[in-house]
Amino acid sequence: MLWLAQAFLAISLPLAGAQSYPNTSIPTNNTTNPAELSNATSPPFYPSPWMDGSGGWADAYAKAQSFVRQLTLLEKVNLTTGVGWEGEACVGNVGAIPRLGFQALCMQDSPLGVRFGDYVSAFPAGGTVAASWDRGVFYQRGYQMGMEHRGKGVDVQLGPVVGPLGRNPKGGRNWEGFSPDPVLSGIAVAETVRGIQDAGVIACTKHYINNEQEHFRSPGSFGDFGFVDAISSNLDDKTLHELYLWPFADAVRAGTGSIMCSYNKNNNSQACQNSYLNNYILKGELGFQGFIMSDWSAQHSGVSSTAAGLDMTMPGDTGFDTGLSFWGPNLTISILNGSVPEWRIDDMATRIMAAYYLVGRDRTQVPVNFNSWSLDTFGYEHAYAMTGYGQINQHVDVRDEHYLAIRSAAARSTVLLKNTNGSLPLKGREKFTAVFGDDAGDNDLGPNGCPDHGCDNGTLAQGWGSGTAYFPYLVTPLDAIKNEVIGHGGVVQSVTANWAYDSIVALAKQATISIVFVNADSGEGYITVDGNAGDRNNLTLWKDGDKLIQNVTAHCNNTIVVIHSVGPVLVDSWYNNPNVTGILWAGLPGEQSGNAIADVLYGRVNPGGKLPFTMGRQASDYGADLFYEPSAGHASIQDNFVEGVFIDYRYFDKNNISPIYEFGFGLSYTTFSYSDIKVVKIPAGTYAPTTGTTKAAPVLGNFSTDPADYQWPANLTYVKAYIYPYLNSTNLQEASMDPEYGLENSAYLPEGVSDGSPQPKIAAGGAPGGNPALYDVLFKVTATVTNNGTVPGEEVTQLYVSLGGPDDPKVVLRNFERLSIQPGQSATFSADVTRRDISNWDTVTQNWVISNYSKTAYVGSSSRKLVLSAQLSL
Repeated sequence: MLWLAQAFLAISLPLAGAQSYPNTSIPTNNTTNPAELSNATSPPFYPSPWMDGSGGWADAYAKAQSFVRQLTLLEKVNLTTGVGWEGEACVGNVGAIPRLGFQALCMQDSPLGVRFGDYVSAFPAGGTVAASWDRGVFYQRGYQMGMEHRGKGVDVQLGPVVGPLGRNPKGGRNWEGFSPDPVLSGIAVAETVRGIQDAGVIACTKHYINNEQEHFRSPGSFGDFGFVDAISSNLDDKTLHELYLWPFADAVRAGTGSIMCSYNKNNNSQACQNSYLNNYILKGELGFQGFIMSDWSAQHSGVSSTAAGLDMTMPGDTGFDTGLSFWGPNLTISILNGSVPEWRIDDMATRIMAAYYLVGRDRTQVPVNFNSWSLDTFGYEHAYAMTGYGQINQHVDVRDEHYLAIRSAAARSTVLLKNTNGSLPLKGREKFTAVFGDDAGDNDLGPNGCPDHGCDNGTLAQGWGSGTAYFPYLVTPLDAIKNEVIGHGGVVQSVTANWAYDSIVALAKQATISIVFVNADSGEGYITVDGNAGDRNNLTLWKDGDKLIQNVTAHCNNTIVVIHSVGPVLVDSWYNNPNVTGILWAGLPGEQSGNAIADVLYGRVNPGGKLPFTMGRQASDYGADLFYEPSAGHASIQDNFVEGVFIDYRYFDKNNISPIYEFGFGLSYTTFSYSDIKVVKIPAGTYAPTTGTTKAAPVLGNFSTDPADYQWPANLTYVKAYIYPYLNSTNLQEASMDPEYGLENSAYLPEGVSDGSPQPKIAAGGAPGGNPALYDVLFKVTATVTNNGTVPGEEVTQLYVSLGGPDDPKVVLRNFERLSIQPGQSATFSADVTRRDISNWDTVTQNWVISNYSKTAYVGSSSRKLVLSAQLSL
């Protein structure tokens, strides 16, 4: 099925016709044909569903309704509209409600720590901890990040990330998320959401949805190209449900309080005004109870984005520091003139406040005590307006002892890819240790010397862009290795200049063990590093890394290579060189980088990490490439997801491409064997489509319809470029400053936009995360895993399922467990298989179905080492 919610481009434009709530309005064709995907469209969907407090939200819903009943219309607008870029201390703030003692909500990056904050921790990136395959690591990291945001006064942490999912490994922000596999990402995001929100902070899961590259992600000027419209991610309904939507469903089921809509278009509709995705899928089918927040300047309309389900606009202005807003006073006007029904803004405010109460912000909130725009103690409260001078930063240290968990998580996420003849672990007593590579040492400008980490100087411990945080310090690999070797009285020397060929050769000739550090970086598209505009231009190592390895291995027959990278890199030219005796992938490990890799190199931690992606021989092995050039006329690039659900290992399997290191691969300092698979069928009820109707949309209080009640207060001190809800005229057309104002009123709204009557429930819905019966356990699979070596170790045992159909992947990951096993001992692997795990999305019935094809469960150590199998008898 091709889908698109009609894009409404400006607050003054009439809203085009639409089909409304019944499921039968959704088209049932399904295709990955490029010709049919290009310029894809589908019907809009209205009205925007109102929350009902289901799925553990009942108490928060009741408290939120009680609060919203007290609000005036202006206060509701203040709660939903950002105050503008650099308007307050955080990267995003909505207006305060002083009458009720309600402080302005603070929205702050990032998914790996508190961006722009001092005395905070820099955690490992999401794409790195995914390699731990450890639910405990996911949760603990989320909880500790939440506690640090809480301590700084942040209400909404802008993370975790499952969009981009990682369709192509060159995608610039893949490292912010977890994995191109939806199940690994889904489990990781659910545990992270629970951790953040158990700490008393609202999690904002992002970016919804299909934002799979940085080039042309939003409309704007791009270098020599001039203006280029936003890229359109075009995909079919089956691919949406079985791949890209899957981890968002897990986040919703885990209770995420917020979801951020993305910059790109989806089937030619801007994501933040896509009524099909936001109304039908997210709030309808998935039963999302929280609020949808726009990415920064991803809102492109007023009434239409409101009708399409947007609940909060960030940072509030149409463009940074313009002082103009699609909402603010325009939202006030749209309520007064009937374009937006009162129940809609009540629902917007209720969703925000329900998330607030769900995580206990009423108990845990403290005033914001840092400032995004300056690390100085004193400065301006309103940075852009340069007003309100005073103390803006209290320099509160929120790190606690999180460094211990950061070090442990980074070590547990390190993947051992090669270990010839037990070269690792090292003893610390090697005769002559040589360390090579710029990636081993310090950034000459300091660990935070490049704005938003927009450079690749020194060791790489996080990517660049808004998904970053300041390092309180950065332990480099060279520092940690020196401490290790010196403590044993050994010799350690280094060359950290990658192009110092003569010095590299001279040192390599002396070494009995060489450790080479190489990297590959990427980030957000507003920063370009070495010609890479966010997305990577290729998958090669940066800074002449391949040549560095070649120079060292030519003169040292015991060389260990450590890779710090944002994702897969090409290793084909050197991975099987006999002088490369060990390879480790360490990802983006955060502030404890050096200590963590030393823990693995010297055997304090037996590596148990597994690759959360596939490492192929060449970039073309991954299928669809990114777009680096605009389309003719600079209209929207039509990025057709013709590969469907076949990305990463699924694509390799389908096309019989041999990877170098497959998805889920990772070695240990011990060995494991698998035996005795068993399947137990669990009694469960039948799957029944959700039926019935919702309650009517609640209207919480009344408001004056007299424009005179919404004028600027006489005693207000105006702050430049700040977004207020007030009107500057009692004439609504003059207040809107819109010459085409008369075009927009309730007579021109699509059918169903204002309909607050009970609505039919969606068959695949019924609760947060979708139909509750999807999560019924149908089978329990067990197997025995034995440690055959002489040292304790941890094995990530993986469960895959073959769905059996001709259009299904060969296997798909469905569960996993990280087992700690003593030498000579065995442990039992146990994994549930749910109804969702063995279902496909059916485009005709618009629901999940179990096909008639045979289902097989596989258990093993990676996606291509599945040594046990058993039928799942239905």
